Amino acid sequence: MRITGNPNVQKILQSYSKQVNKAEEVKKANKPNDKVEISEEARMFQLAMKALKEVPDVREDKVSELKEQIESGTYQPSSKEVASKILNQVKTLDK
Repeated sequence: MRITGNPNVQKILQSYSKQVNKAEEVKKANKPNDKVEISEEARMFQLAMKALKEVPDVREDKVSELKEQIESGTYQPSSKEVASKILNQVKTLDK
């Protein structure tokens, strides 16, 4: 049985085809575009993180200076400053 030559079937196929095309057009028309916006705070945070990553973990110049002072016997830290730093460290651990 051949149905492709039947005019009634052709009309149904054309009608169906039009509905499918309209549905695809509606999908395309109603599809919103994705958009990303970064707040000013986020931009500042990114800049701060980038700057932080560029700072070395160890300040070699300071380490070498202190090392030379220790080796030469000229390093004499203030006992008050040492005690203050220890207390500040203990306070931050308690929090």
